[in-house]
Amino acid sequence: MSRNLLGTIEAALPTFSKGQKLIANYILKHYDKAAFMTAARLGTTVGVSESTVVRFATEIGYDGYPSLQKALQELIRNRLTAVQRMGVTNDRLGDTDVLQKVLQADRESLRRTMEQVDGAAFDQAVQAIIAARKIFIIGVRSAAALASFLNFYFTHIFEDIRNLDTASTSVIFEQLLRVSSKDVFIAITFSRYSSRTYKAATYAKQNGATVIAITDSLTAPICKVADHVLMARSDMASFVDSLVAPLSLINALIVAIGLEKKEEIAQVYARLETIWDEYNVYEKGEPDVPAP
Repeated sequence: MSRNLLGTIEAALPTFSKGQKLIANYILKHYDKAAFMTAARLGTTVGVSESTVVRFATEIGYDGYPSLQKALQELIRNRLTAVQRMGVTNDRLGDTDVLQKVLQADRESLRRTMEQVDGAAFDQAVQAIIAARKIFIIGVRSAAALASFLNFYFTHIFEDIRNLDTASTSVIFEQLLRVSSKDVFIAITFSRYSSRTYKAATYAKQNGATVIAITDSLTAPICKVADHVLMARSDMASFVDSLVAPLSLINALIVAIGLEKKEEIAQVYARLETIWDEYNVYEKGEPDVPAP
């Protein structure tokens, strides 16, 4: 219902009680703020009781206020500008302990990811990646850090990895010129969802590639073209995108594939250790020498 939530509230406005109209009008005008308010705080803000807020949620079809709140948060996921997100940050954190609040929000994102991730889709994604001829990875803007992390480890595991240069749309499609049904396309995208990622995934899908989406919502545009969707929450604790849960999911993906190819990877890392030693890739501290 989240996509039509504001329309539902607006259409039902004439039927609401006086108190419910106060709630409805506030949500219609300030849904970005209401999405992060408790029922008690929303009631205080508009001048009604907490129980009135709860009844309002059930009146418009939700089983309680938490469900309405989640719907509001889903609604604004891709709507808020950077300036609005700064306002949300100030409302949610204010002068409180920012460190604790942000860490708690990240912990909650991990908890919700564990609850919502589809284990079958995860296993299918692992097998599709292992069977692929080429693996294409795309992550635009802040998601580029996740794409780079995945690419770093995949280059140790697979022979043909393409972490797409996303500087421009034309460059992306030039790199996808020979994508085929033998390939896997991994799209990493979180709100606000990148149009370049969606267009590239659509092109890969049209050319037969298996599309794996790593995203934060089943309503994300990328889900329309994905064969496998891996959900990782990226809720806003601030104007900064939280990548904690997505990174953990990607870490699990790398580990799962590593276990499937453990003998091959052991040989690769044995060779890499020799190279790293020969070219002094890692700093080796001098061993402690006991005093005479």
